[in-house]
Amino acid sequence: MRHVVVLATAAVTACVLAGAALAGVAGWSSTVPFTNQVASSAVAGGGYPTPNGAPVPGTCGPGMMNSNRSESWLAVKPGTEDVLGVSKFFFDKWSTFYNFYLGSYTIPRGEPAGNVEIPGYDCTTTGTQAMPPTWTNNTDPNVAFDTKGRAYQVTLPFNAYWTNLHPNGAIGAVYSDDLGKTWTTANSGKYLELLNNQSTTATGGYQDKQWVAVNANPLSLYRDHVYAAWAVFDGNNAKVHFSVSRNRGQTFSKPVDLTIPSQTGNSTTYVYPSVDASGDLYIAIAAFDNKSGYIDADIFVTRSTDDGVSFAPWTKVARASGNPGEFANGNFRDGILESFAASVTYPGHLYIAYESWDGTQMDVKLSESDDGGFTWIDRGTVNDASNSASTDQFQPSIATGPGGAMAVAFYDRRGACPDDPSVLAADVGAGNTCIDTSLQAYKERRDGLALARGGNVRISDYAWDASNPAQHVEGYGQLACSSHSDPCRETFIGDYFGLAISAKNIYTLGVSTHYPSSVTADEGGPVYYQQQVLASVSRSAFRTGY
Repeated sequence: MRHVVVLATAAVTACVLAGAALAGVAGWSSTVPFTNQVASSAVAGGGYPTPNGAPVPGTCGPGMMNSNRSESWLAVKPGTEDVLGVSKFFFDKWSTFYNFYLGSYTIPRGEPAGNVEIPGYDCTTTGTQAMPPTWTNNTDPNVAFDTKGRAYQVTLPFNAYWTNLHPNGAIGAVYSDDLGKTWTTANSGKYLELLNNQSTTATGGYQDKQWVAVNANPLSLYRDHVYAAWAVFDGNNAKVHFSVSRNRGQTFSKPVDLTIPSQTGNSTTYVYPSVDASGDLYIAIAAFDNKSGYIDADIFVTRSTDDGVSFAPWTKVARASGNPGEFANGNFRDGILESFAASVTYPGHLYIAYESWDGTQMDVKLSESDDGGFTWIDRGTVNDASNSASTDQFQPSIATGPGGAMAVAFYDRRGACPDDPSVLAADVGAGNTCIDTSLQAYKERRDGLALARGGNVRISDYAWDASNPAQHVEGYGQLACSSHSDPCRETFIGDYFGLAISAKNIYTLGVSTHYPSSVTADEGGPVYYQQQVLASVSRSAFRTGY
């Protein structure tokens, strides 16, 4: 029989796992004190069981969100150390069939205090088996606060495209006034956009990568306006849709198409909106050569100074190079090519972190603009030069904070796999295999480029093995699996992870398979699920003034 108690053991969940300068591992030249806390814990939820590999209409019911937690986002409530995280919550034992919804983490004063599934997308919270409003999945976590402490998330509910359920996709929105404990459906309960036949591109498009930004500048004419942007795929083309709420989420405008193929080409996605210190809105995208490629892309940015009514021409930033398949030593897929942030301190200062694959390994690079995105300066490689030729650094996240703070966080495989029960025996001691989280801090300057504060620092207590969980429960593989198959052909660790900066701290929310769950594997012992770990680093660790 399966034993389900909590996702993380009580001792681990309650404990603050402190790292410090002594926690450094060979490969990092700089160290800072930091803490790690497991933020994820098992909660009741609802969804579709998939014993035959695909959901069946009418079978939605209650279950546990007590397995993998891939992919995350973070936001800090303005003027506080209250943090809100969101991630994918995989449903019950069905991770290998890519079965997940969205959930949130309440983190008051930087201390994890619980998590919930986002309501309104499964039968236990909609009260019906009808599809929609019931959906088999809900995805692509994102979150942002307004000046009054309301948090917003744009949602992507869809029905499993591998079974051709219709209608298949929508863009929705929710908001929370209590740091993610409860959520309300935005836009008067209506979808921002509903597209039929997601899995049949000949008869309809499908959406992806819907993200949110909020104007949290208290002096801006457009204060507390909420901006949603997403990609819509149709055949070999992908375009950018955009919508705005000017009444704190009560209603959103009819989506408009921001696509200009003559400037960016026909396949644009990975749509990041961000608002700078003056209240100007920017949108960054990745423009792929074609939909079928999804490997290399040109990064473009546009600006709106009038609340999204009009936008400037798209400006090219850089060329990003993605992994053409799965990473070696773990068989997990590459994530989002780029991450974008506008400065909340200096108007017109913008930052893009992006991936650069050279055919054998991945680096993280940085580009910067101080003139509103009209011109861009290549800042080179973010990860330490000594690791640029032999190990992978990937999935960068970038954020800015008050007082001129900027940082880039990324997953990092420079350290060898530890001898640990959570690491597969075959991987112990292996290089370029297990994953840590690294952080590079910068100090923005009003006139001039941002200054790096030391070198990369490790902010994970334990390296983790992406080949876990390799165990089974009731005969089913427990890997989070983007190929929705058993055995799994491609592991999913998430396409991105969370980074946010407050007045005092830098926070990340990312994956680790180090911590044992209280789910018992068929093979005996605990299942080493992907869990979400909050890392906290004091800004003062990077010298006075940061």
